[in-house]
Amino acid sequence: MIRFEVAAEALLRSRFALSPAFELACLLRSLDGRGRGRLPAAWAARLRPAFERLRRESDLDAALALHTPRGGADFITVPPRRLAQTWEEDLAAVRATPPGQARAEIARVLAVQPVRDPGVRRILAAPDAVERIAVALDRAWHELLAADWPLLRAVCERDVVHRVGLIGEQGWEAVIAGLHDGVSWRDGGIEVRVASGATVALAGEGLLLIPSVFIVPTVAAHTAPPWPKTLIYPARGTAALLETPPAGPPQALGALIGRSRARVLAALDTPASTSQLARQLRLATGAVGDHLAVLLDAGLLSRARSGRSVLYQRTALGDALASGADATLAGAG
Repeated sequence: MIRFEVAAEALLRSRFALSPAFELACLLRSLDGRGRGRLPAAWAARLRPAFERLRRESDLDAALALHTPRGGADFITVPPRRLAQTWEEDLAAVRATPPGQARAEIARVLAVQPVRDPGVRRILAAPDAVERIAVALDRAWHELLAADWPLLRAVCERDVVHRVGLIGEQGWEAVIAGLHDGVSWRDGGIEVRVASGATVALAGEGLLLIPSVFIVPTVAAHTAPPWPKTLIYPARGTAALLETPPAGPPQALGALIGRSRARVLAALDTPASTSQLARQLRLATGAVGDHLAVLLDAGLLSRARSGRSVLYQRTALGDALASGADATLAGAG
């Protein structure tokens, strides 16, 4: 178990971010059969042929060799700086790794996890190892994850919106307690049930919180540089996204207000922006905007500005209509 000792100043400096590089690393480890996260069969079946082809056609095996059960080389999963972190920023950070740092990290990984494949050993020992690994990771991103990333990012962004709102309503203790069954707030500290154990003082630097799709069903923590003190947890809505097809709106609700409009209303169980809903529902942004305007005029939604985004959420009337339409209309018949 890891325990983060928390001071008031640390909470004030705690923040959220997204990590495309971490998501890619989790996905690759899952497809390779050694990730802590559980990749659903449908996703694995869809992505594994391309994954195996990349292993044959690129230097992806060299990147995979740098993953260990405790994390592996730091330079291939760089820490994110912001909520709007992009893969291009992560890739640039990988490429900017000083050669001496890369050699030291590769040597550390190989000391605990020797590589038998002579071709992989040659790549890891090459002067251009960092660039070759970066090229392989970039290709993996574009062929395995890029098409799904807008939807996955929307899930993570909505998770952050929900938890930031919860901070204002119930405070940090409620947010921490709701991250995962293995995370708890106890006696002024955050306890994380993971294989390693340590007590870490956050001091004044705060905690970096990262929602993840592919870490499900576990959690992860970073306690040492180059990462800040970090807690990575499963984003809300991940299980429904990965494991089961999204449930459609109640049939009676679809008949009443139209199927697409009913899908928008049903999706707003947590606040979301127009673009987030468009990505989640795979609808045109303009169409979603039109549906939101109608639902807003009908009193089924409210809206509020959060930074540069306008977030929509259901009103009590919208909740009642979304959750009880079938039962109510069936009883009325």
